[in-house]
Amino acid sequence: MRGPAARTPYQATAPAVILATALLLSGCSGPGDGRPGWTAAPEAPSASEAGGDDPGATATPGPPAGASGTADPTAGPQPAATASAWKTYSAPDRSVLFELPEEWIVQSVPPAKGTLAGALSIEVKKPDGTFMAALRTGLPPSSATCTEAAKREYTVLSSVPAGNLAAGTVAGTIPPRVVFRVIKGYRYFGSYGITNVVAGTDGRACELRNTVRGPAAKGDYSFGDVPVLRAFAPDEKVAPAKAFNTLAEAGEYAAESEDFANVQRMLMSLEIED
Repeated sequence: MRGPAARTPYQATAPAVILATALLLSGCSGPGDGRPGWTAAPEAPSASEAGGDDPGATATPGPPAGASGTADPTAGPQPAATASAWKTYSAPDRSVLFELPEEWIVQSVPPAKGTLAGALSIEVKKPDGTFMAALRTGLPPSSATCTEAAKREYTVLSSVPAGNLAAGTVAGTIPPRVVFRVIKGYRYFGSYGITNVVAGTDGRACELRNTVRGPAAKGDYSFGDVPVLRAFAPDEKVAPAKAFNTLAEAGEYAAESEDFANVQRMLMSLEIED
C-alpha cells in the first residue's frame, strides 16, 4: 500500500487523471454521450489465481456457466461508469482517499466496538440516502471457523485489480482486488468490495470477506457494501447486500448496473497509507 498523494478534499477529478488511471487498468471507454467512461478490460488470471478458491479467478462479469467459483470466461467487459463528474474524498488526517461521483455524499460515523485506536468509519450514500458502501479501518482479524457442512457454493462474477493498493506483505494474502461475488442459499446473495483474502476451496466457502488483511499494528480494512457475505436465512435482513433469484440475474447486475459500475470505479480508486 502507498501513501496518498496531496490532493484537495472533494477535488473534482480532472479528465486527464481519469484517463491515465483507466489506461493503467488496460481499458477506457465512454457511454457514448461524451461523458467520461470507465471499464476494465477482461484479464486472464495468473497461475496463482486460477481456480475457485481465489477472488481473482476471473476478471469478466456476466451470466456464469455454473456455481463453481468462476465465471464464464466469454462474458463481456465491465460496464462503464456513468457519473459525469467526480470528486476526491480525503480523510482529515489524509490517511485514505478515494474518488466518488460528485453528487454522492460521504458521512463519518462512529467506528464499531473492538476496532483499533484511530480507526475510521466512513459511509458513502446517494443524495436520496441510498447506502452504497462503507470504508472501515482498524478492524480486528477474523477468527471465524468453517466446517465442511456449512460451506456453500459461490461464484466470482467480477474481479479486477485494486490498482492503487500495493500487494502487501502479510502472509497468506494475494494482491488486493475489487470483486463482486455471489453465494448460494435459498437465493443467490451478492456483494461487492475489496479483498486480499482467499475465499475458499473448490468454489465453496462459509463466507466471502470483503476485507484487506493488514499488519497487526494497523488492523484490517474493508471497503464495500458489507464486510462479510454469507448465505442469509429467510428471516434475516439482506440489505445492503444483494439478493437474486438466479445466477443469470446476478450476472446481469454485474454487467449492466450503472450503480455497480460507479461503485467499482470508486473502490478501484482507493489509496490508503501504510
